[in-house]
Formats: sequence, structure tokens, C-alpha cells
Amino acid sequence: MSSRNTFARSLHDLGAAAWFGGSLMGAVGVNGAAAAVQDSHDRVRTAAVGWAKWAPVNAAAIGAHLLGGASILYANRGRAKHQSGVTANTVVKTVLTGAALGATLYSGILGAKTTQGSNDSANGATDPSASTPDDVAQAQRQLRYLQWALPAITGAIVVLGAQQGEQQRPTEILAGVGNKLTRRAKD
Repeated sequence: MSSRNTFARSLHDLGAAAWFGGSLMGAVGVNGAAAAVQDSHDRVRTAAVGWAKWAPVNAAAIGAHLLGGASILYANRGRAKHQSGVTANTVVKTVLTGAALGATLYSGILGAKTTQGSNDSANGATDPSASTPDDVAQAQRQLRYLQWALPAITGAIVVLGAQQGEQQRPTEILAGVGNKLTRRAKD
């Protein structure tokens, strides 16, 4: 049985929770509040300020999640290799983490593009108006989808982390290793 990894698990889980919660709150709260700003010329700027204030916390959360995840994977490398189900979960979670990183980075790039047009009229942070320049409007339309994709992806990461916790129950370990050995014996 491996030793406790409380610190690494805490980094991993709190980082994922903040990444998920921040992206969901941003889509609902920051972007939603920006759409309610009276002056249509201030809507994008308002959202940009909110996201800029969150960005350092989000970067720290992502870093904590990645550091904690790498530490947990290193500590459980044998179980990840030999327990049925753990490898698949780890691969899926790694792919989703890469997708979430890409979506986060791309959202930042698109957000910077919309901020360039922040003096233009807009219906909201992700909702261009008829007078919004085409390139800014295109970035806003892409952000409209990414703002919901990111909490969906990071939410799935949280769920897979919970599943990994369940896979560490002694009965799960025994069944998973037994399944893996049985498959190896058949090959």
C-alpha cells in the first residue's frame, strides 16, 4: 500500500475545483454582469477587467492541479500500470486536462482580441452588436462557446478525479489487478 499523498491530492483537487468554479463563475457571473452594464461601450471592458483579476488565481489553480496530478501519478505509477481501469481513466483525464489547457489559453487569446475592440459597442462580453468590428465579433462568438466548454471539460476532470479516488478502495485494487492479470494471461 502506498503512503499518503495528502498535500499532492489537495493541490490536485483544489486546483481542479478552482479551475472549474472560476470558469463557471466567469461564464455566469463576469460575462453575465458585463451584459447588464448600462453603457454598451463598457460591456467588453468590464468583462476584461473581471477576467484579468481572475487570471493570476486561475494560473495558480492550474499550476497546483498539474503539480498535484503529476505527484499523484508518480506516487501511483505502479497502480496506474497494473490496475485495470486506472490506465484508461488516467489517459482520458490527461487528454481532458490538455484540452482544458488549450481552451483556457485560446480563451485568453480571444479575450485579448475582444479587449482591443473594448471601446466599441457590444451587447455583452460574448455577444457582439451590429456595430462590433468583424474580427472582434468573431472572437466574441467563439468565446460564447468556449465559456461553456471550459466548465464542462474541467467538470469532467473533477469527476474523473473522484473516480480515481474510488479506484483506490482495497476491493477495487484487488479486482482491478486481478482483471489485468487475467487479461495478460490470455494474451
